[in-house]
Amino acid sequence: MHEIRDKVAVAGVGYSELGRRLPRTLASLTVEACDNAIADAGLTRAAVDGVATSPTMPRYGGEKGTGEGIDVVTPYYLPELLGITGQILWTGSTNGMVTQSLMDAAMAVYSGVCTHALVYRSLHVPAGTYVNYDSSRAAGPDQFMAPFGYSMPPAWAATVLRRYLDLYGYTREDLAPYIVRNREHTRLNPNGYWKDKPLTAQDYLDARMVADPMTILDCDIPVDGAVALLLTSTERARDLRQPPALLTGFAAATYPHPGGAIMTLEDLVDGAEEVARRLWDSSGLGPDDIDNAQLYDGFSVFVHTWAEGMGLVGRGESVAFSRDGHTGLHGKLPMNTGGGALGEGRLHGMTHLAEAVMQVTDRAGARQVPGAARSLATISNGLSKSTAFIFSRDA
Repeated sequence: MHEIRDKVAVAGVGYSELGRRLPRTLASLTVEACDNAIADAGLTRAAVDGVATSPTMPRYGGEKGTGEGIDVVTPYYLPELLGITGQILWTGSTNGMVTQSLMDAAMAVYSGVCTHALVYRSLHVPAGTYVNYDSSRAAGPDQFMAPFGYSMPPAWAATVLRRYLDLYGYTREDLAPYIVRNREHTRLNPNGYWKDKPLTAQDYLDARMVADPMTILDCDIPVDGAVALLLTSTERARDLRQPPALLTGFAAATYPHPGGAIMTLEDLVDGAEEVARRLWDSSGLGPDDIDNAQLYDGFSVFVHTWAEGMGLVGRGESVAFSRDGHTGLHGKLPMNTGGGALGEGRLHGMTHLAEAVMQVTDRAGARQVPGAARSLATISNGLSKSTAFIFSRDA
């Protein structure tokens, strides 16, 4: 087990407004989320001495701009916006998912480099088609993939889902109960993008096909917005406004896609298994200790590959597990209780982390899992740059 286990905690959670193409700058949304996280902990801006994020724009979609405060908000600009530049002792900026920054911030707090660290993620919906391939030439690996439409994440994920369905004998009808239940969870979440729109199994089956067998409802919903978490030591967090969510373990993936394809079913599950081994080692826990799971769902199939790779269910069993009702709030293992990226909005895993924190601090309201003590959050798809975390109730 890592020495850092339970020594660092999340003391505050903050959201901005979430929406599609909001008439606001990304800078204003980021400040709103960070101020809300600071206030949630009962602190002021004067307490913050560390900031971290992954400031890059998504690789695909629109103009792919990098305008400060418009397309991105870097950890070097945020202190200026908050008026705290002179007090910042540590900044973190990662190229992978923002959750790498969460690990960096936890280690910075634990080592004493800073006292209160803000970890945030800001994203917006760029102009144009979100995953358009706008190059006039296909070079490198793209020359073998783009002519066949294999040039965007939905196409990559669709091949994984097709392989899963064919290998284990499932149909799209078997997938529908998870999507419907996920929407039910979303409708209990005041931050959920789809909170006001119910969904039926027939709605799912009739949804527009993006890349067979995956429909638009198997894809996350890109939003304008930001989410922030405030980290500090567990000892300090116990004196603040909210009950702390203890960071019990974390792990990062280093598994590439050795077959050459961007994603394959086998690679995703093998990569998730690698993350699982590291996570259980770092925390001293195992799958049976988890009572709610916030599994990354940039595409719905990732929920199933993560569930199987983390050992929460056996290989080939996740779709049946969800189909039979076990992922609901009162099921054997509630999953994505806040709606995840499919329902709440695409913020590269920050909503999953926030929900994991809310569950173990009894602050999830109508979607609260009774007695939730250990939350698992997994981010990305199981390959390199993916991460996993366990948050625990403070005993």
